Amino acid sequence: MIIDLIKQPWPWYVAGPLIGLIVPLLLLLGNKSLGISSSLRHICAACIPAGIPFFNYNWRKESWNLFFALGICAGGFIATNWLSVPGPVTINPATTTLLQQQGVHDFTGLLPHDLFSFSKLLTLRGFIFIVIGGFLVGFGTRYAGGCTSGHSIMGIASLQWPSLVATCCFMAGGFVMTWFILPYLIRL
Repeated sequence: MIIDLIKQPWPWYVAGPLIGLIVPLLLLLGNKSLGISSSLRHICAACIPAGIPFFNYNWRKESWNLFFALGICAGGFIATNWLSVPGPVTINPATTTLLQQQGVHDFTGLLPHDLFSFSKLLTLRGFIFIVIGGFLVGFGTRYAGGCTSGHSIMGIASLQWPSLVATCCFMAGGFVMTWFILPYLIRL
Protein backbone atom coordinates (compact mmCIF):
# COMPACT_ATOMS: atom_id res chain seq x y z
CA MET A 1 0.00 0.00 0.00
CA ILE A 2 2.71 2.50 0.98
CA ILE A 3 4.90 1.47 -1.95
CA ASP A 4 1.99 2.09 -4.35
CA LEU A 5 1.58 5.58 -2.89
CA ILE A 6 5.29 6.30 -3.33
CA LYS A 7 5.28 5.06 -6.94
CA GLN A 8 2.57 7.45 -8.07
CA PRO A 9 3.28 11.08 -9.03
CA TRP A 10 2.35 13.35 -6.16
CA PRO A 11 0.21 16.41 -6.82
CA TRP A 12 1.85 19.81 -6.70
CA TYR A 13 0.00 20.79 -3.53
CA VAL A 14 1.70 17.93 -1.65
CA ALA A 15 5.16 17.81 -3.25
CA GLY A 16 5.61 21.60 -3.38
CA PRO A 17 5.08 22.25 0.33
CA LEU A 18 7.29 19.27 1.23
CA ILE A 19 10.11 20.70 -0.87
CA GLY A 20 9.43 24.14 0.58
CA LEU A 21 9.62 22.82 4.15
CA ILE A 22 13.21 21.71 3.52
CA VAL A 23 14.24 25.40 3.52
CA PRO A 24 13.31 26.19 7.15
CA LEU A 25 14.47 22.74 8.22
CA LEU A 26 17.96 23.33 6.79
CA LEU A 27 18.06 26.84 8.26
CA LEU A 28 16.85 25.81 11.72
CA LEU A 29 18.82 22.59 12.11
CA GLY A 30 22.10 23.52 10.48
CA ASN A 31 22.07 27.14 9.33
CA LYS A 32 22.50 25.84 5.77
CA SER A 33 21.18 27.19 2.46
CA LEU A 34 19.48 24.94 -0.07
CA GLY A 35 21.12 24.84 -3.49
CA ILE A 36 22.79 22.29 -5.69
CA SER A 37 24.88 24.21 -8.21
CA SER A 38 27.70 24.84 -5.73
CA SER A 39 28.28 21.07 -5.41
CA LEU A 40 30.23 20.95 -8.67
CA ARG A 41 32.49 23.74 -7.40
CA HIS A 42 33.09 21.81 -4.17
CA ILE A 43 33.95 18.64 -6.14
CA CYS A 44 36.38 20.59 -8.33
CA ALA A 45 37.95 22.25 -5.27
CA ALA A 46 38.45 18.82 -3.70
CA CYS A 47 39.91 17.21 -6.84
CA ILE A 48 41.83 20.02 -8.54
CA PRO A 49 45.05 21.34 -7.01
CA ALA A 50 44.47 24.57 -5.10
CA GLY A 51 46.53 26.69 -7.52
CA ILE A 52 43.38 28.06 -9.19
CA PRO A 53 42.08 30.97 -7.07
CA PHE A 54 38.40 30.16 -7.73
CA PHE A 55 38.86 26.70 -6.16
CA ASN A 56 41.15 27.84 -3.34
CA TYR A 57 38.75 27.86 -0.38
CA ASN A 58 37.77 25.56 2.48
CA TRP A 59 35.46 23.19 0.61
CA ARG A 60 35.36 20.82 3.61
CA LYS A 61 33.20 23.37 5.44
CA GLU A 62 30.54 22.82 2.75
CA SER A 63 30.99 19.04 2.45
CA TRP A 64 27.42 18.52 3.69
CA ASN A 65 26.34 19.81 0.27
CA LEU A 66 28.20 16.92 -1.40
CA PHE A 67 26.23 14.43 0.70
CA PHE A 68 23.04 16.28 -0.26
CA ALA A 69 23.96 15.95 -3.97
CA LEU A 70 24.86 12.28 -3.48
CA GLY A 71 21.47 11.74 -1.85
CA ILE A 72 19.74 13.33 -4.83
CA CYS A 73 21.61 11.00 -7.21
CA ALA A 74 20.88 7.94 -5.05
CA GLY A 75 17.21 8.92 -4.76
CA GLY A 76 16.97 9.36 -8.52
CA PHE A 77 18.57 5.95 -9.09
CA ILE A 78 16.24 4.24 -6.62
CA ALA A 79 13.17 5.99 -8.04
CA THR A 80 14.10 5.12 -11.62
CA ASN A 81 14.99 1.47 -11.01
CA TRP A 82 12.58 0.39 -8.29
CA LEU A 83 9.84 2.98 -7.84
CA SER A 84 8.89 4.00 -11.36
CA VAL A 85 5.58 3.14 -12.93
CA PRO A 86 6.03 1.29 -16.24
CA GLY A 87 4.79 2.96 -19.38
CA PRO A 88 4.97 6.43 -20.81
CA VAL A 89 5.01 9.52 -18.64
CA THR A 90 1.55 11.07 -18.48
CA ILE A 91 1.52 14.59 -19.87
CA ASN A 92 -1.25 16.89 -20.98
CA PRO A 93 -2.88 15.56 -24.19
CA ALA A 94 -2.67 19.03 -25.77
CA THR A 95 1.10 19.03 -25.19
CA THR A 96 1.39 15.54 -26.68
CA THR A 97 -0.57 16.63 -29.77
CA LEU A 98 1.51 19.79 -30.17
CA LEU A 99 4.79 17.87 -29.89
CA GLN A 100 3.58 15.19 -32.33
CA GLN A 101 2.75 17.92 -34.84
CA GLN A 102 6.36 19.10 -34.43
CA GLY A 103 7.73 15.58 -35.09
CA VAL A 104 8.26 14.31 -31.52
CA HIS A 105 6.58 10.93 -31.14
CA ASP A 106 8.53 8.82 -28.63
CA PHE A 107 7.24 9.43 -25.09
CA THR A 108 8.32 6.14 -23.50
CA GLY A 109 10.73 7.70 -21.01
CA LEU A 110 11.06 10.79 -18.92
CA LEU A 111 12.39 12.72 -21.94
CA PRO A 112 11.37 12.19 -25.56
CA HIS A 113 13.96 9.95 -27.22
CA ASP A 114 13.35 11.81 -30.48
CA LEU A 115 15.18 14.75 -28.87
CA PHE A 116 17.32 13.40 -26.03
CA SER A 117 19.29 10.20 -26.61
CA PHE A 118 22.88 9.22 -27.29
CA SER A 119 21.99 8.35 -30.88
CA LYS A 120 20.73 11.92 -31.40
CA LEU A 121 23.83 13.50 -29.84
CA LEU A 122 25.72 13.44 -33.14
CA THR A 123 22.95 15.23 -35.03
CA LEU A 124 22.65 19.02 -35.27
CA ARG A 125 19.46 19.02 -33.20
CA GLY A 126 21.00 16.74 -30.55
CA PHE A 127 24.14 18.87 -30.38
CA ILE A 128 22.06 22.02 -29.86
CA PHE A 129 19.79 20.46 -27.23
CA ILE A 130 22.36 18.46 -25.27
CA VAL A 131 25.73 20.21 -25.66
CA ILE A 132 24.85 23.85 -26.25
CA GLY A 133 21.81 23.62 -23.94
CA GLY A 134 23.94 22.09 -21.20
CA PHE A 135 26.56 24.80 -21.62
CA LEU A 136 23.91 27.53 -21.42
CA VAL A 137 22.42 26.01 -18.26
CA GLY A 138 25.86 25.87 -16.64
CA PHE A 139 26.77 29.37 -17.77
CA GLY A 140 23.43 30.78 -16.65
CA THR A 141 23.75 29.12 -13.27
CA ARG A 142 27.16 30.66 -12.70
CA TYR A 143 26.14 34.04 -14.09
CA ALA A 144 22.98 34.16 -11.93
CA GLY A 145 24.94 33.13 -8.85
CA GLY A 146 22.91 29.98 -8.34
CA CYS A 147 20.49 27.51 -9.83
CA THR A 148 16.72 27.58 -10.03
CA SER A 149 16.28 25.63 -6.81
CA GLY A 150 18.69 27.84 -4.91
CA HIS A 151 17.11 31.08 -6.07
CA SER A 152 13.46 30.05 -6.39
CA ILE A 153 13.17 27.98 -3.23
CA MET A 154 15.84 29.23 -0.85
CA GLY A 155 16.38 32.77 -2.09
CA ILE A 156 12.75 33.79 -2.25
CA ALA A 157 12.00 32.08 1.07
CA SER A 158 14.74 34.14 2.71
CA LEU A 159 13.37 37.32 1.04
CA GLN A 160 16.36 38.00 -1.19
CA TRP A 161 15.53 40.53 -3.92
CA PRO A 162 18.15 39.18 -6.41
CA SER A 163 16.56 35.73 -6.14
CA LEU A 164 13.14 37.12 -7.00
CA VAL A 165 14.62 38.87 -10.05
CA ALA A 166 16.51 35.71 -11.07
CA THR A 167 13.37 33.58 -10.71
CA CYS A 168 11.35 36.00 -12.84
CA CYS A 169 14.10 35.81 -15.48
CA PHE A 170 14.13 31.98 -15.29
CA MET A 171 10.38 31.93 -15.88
CA ALA A 172 10.49 34.47 -18.71
CA GLY A 173 13.34 32.57 -20.37
CA GLY A 174 11.39 29.32 -20.05
CA PHE A 175 8.31 30.83 -21.64
CA VAL A 176 10.30 32.35 -24.52
CA MET A 177 12.14 29.08 -25.07
CA THR A 178 8.97 26.96 -24.98
CA TRP A 179 6.77 29.11 -27.20
CA PHE A 180 9.18 30.82 -29.60
CA ILE A 181 12.50 28.95 -29.84
CA LEU A 182 11.66 25.28 -29.18
CA PRO A 183 9.28 24.87 -32.15
CA TYR A 184 12.08 25.92 -34.54
CA LEU A 185 14.70 23.72 -32.86
CA ILE A 186 12.43 20.66 -33.01
CA ARG A 187 12.09 21.08 -36.80
CA LEU A 188 15.87 20.96 -37.37
